Amino acid sequence: MEEGQDPTVTARTNQSRVFPQRLLRQLLVAFLFLPLDQASVKFASQHDRQRAVLEGVFCPADKEVSIQESSEDCIHVLDKGTVAAVTSLGEVFKGHKGTYSIYIHSLPSFKVDFPSSSVFHKRQIPSQVSEWGKMSMCDAERRLLANALLDNSNEWFILLSESCIPLYPFRVIYHYIMKSKYSFMGAFDDPGPFGRGRYNANMAPEVNITQWRKGSQWFEINRKLALSIVEDSKYYPKFDEFCKPSCYVDEHYFPTMLTIEAPNLVANRSITWVDWSRGGAHPATFGKTDIKEEFLKRMLEGHSCLYNNQPSSVCFLFARKFAPSALEPLLLVAPKYFGY
Repeated sequence: MEEGQDPTVTARTNQSRVFPQRLLRQLLVAFLFLPLDQASVKFASQHDRQRAVLEGVFCPADKEVSIQESSEDCIHVLDKGTVAAVTSLGEVFKGHKGTYSIYIHSLPSFKVDFPSSSVFHKRQIPSQVSEWGKMSMCDAERRLLANALLDNSNEWFILLSESCIPLYPFRVIYHYIMKSKYSFMGAFDDPGPFGRGRYNANMAPEVNITQWRKGSQWFEINRKLALSIVEDSKYYPKFDEFCKPSCYVDEHYFPTMLTIEAPNLVANRSITWVDWSRGGAHPATFGKTDIKEEFLKRMLEGHSCLYNNQPSSVCFLFARKFAPSALEPLLLVAPKYFGY
């Protein structure tokens, strides 16, 4: 099931909003979108089961956590220690207070005191060490989701990396996600050695080889699917035991689980643009010399997809991977090409 075009998401603007001053390093960012008209109200007792799951699995036993409703979006950040650069990302969110919230997952030993004016002020959550390609990475993502789910008004959850940039102003991204009928997660059946070749027969009967899916770890999911990921105890043990390197569990766990449990709610595509044309185990990383008009047009134009079951040319809201050296040229072109 895929998505289709929303007619209000069309042309780019030439706004002069300031681009983030620094790119993030080794950072996962999840934006969680909320409705604009909800009041701040304590969550009622009918959600005690959810509270128990979220607090018992992901929150420290000595920390009191309340489940609330509010009118903010939620942004999750998974970081390995270099989160100081995220302070300037607040420029992207200027003028949108009350429509997002932010959560940061960094190395346990990494502490940073963001100024009170920063959107990242006091947004770090209890964390553990995570490693790319291992279940600890999925644990970190689930931990971020769990902390965000404690705020009942968080409705959409977007996971990004430190090397991602937004391709549109906040208001366009917000509208595109909030109006979507489907969550965005790549989930495809790869018959080759890097797809089905990673499947372990011991995962049956919970997961059969015909159900095995592969996809990018960068997702945009609604609250229902986020809760499914956090509450999962059926598929987690199988992936934890039988999807070991070089299985790369972060490429298979969530796409496979959601394809089995909620295929009608998931769009089989990602909205984070990457370039695999250079080959190798990782997508291309772009630096200062890559930021040219031809490259920007290739990233922004010529795409075709479905949005809410209608044809659309707006297929990607984010792009990666960008090295720190790409910052200065991106700063120069952001108002013209990205509209902020």
